[in-house]
Amino acid sequence: QVQLVESGGGLVQAGGSLRLSCAASGRTVSSYAMGWLRQAPGKEREFVARINRNGYTYYIDSVKGRFTISRDNAKNTVYLQMNSLKPEDTAVYYCAARYGSFASGVADEYNYWGQGTQVTVSS
Repeated sequence: QVQLVESGGGLVQAGGSLRLSCAASGRTVSSYAMGWLRQAPGKEREFVARINRNGYTYYIDSVKGRFTISRDNAKNTVYLQMNSLKPEDTAVYYCAARYGSFASGVADEYNYWGQGTQVTVSS
């Protein structure tokens, strides 16, 4: 079992940057495929970025070139670097862990979730 705690959210102006962290405890994050999802008020939850155990990454089109997911197995932490933020990036961001090597794009396939961190981008 693994516990996930997100941090790094906050209020930022459009064009600014934030780095979200997802710290894992209980088991090493290297044992899991990981993902970052977000949910804005009144909208469906969506995957923003995913990373396989081998480091291969996936992004939704709207964040390609702006967001970077990475993992530091030594620190047992997964990051989401967010640059050139836009008001439409405003949401609660969650990290999630999935048993296995492949970071599926199906949220229900993830086994553990963090509590979320709010990101608000002002125009």
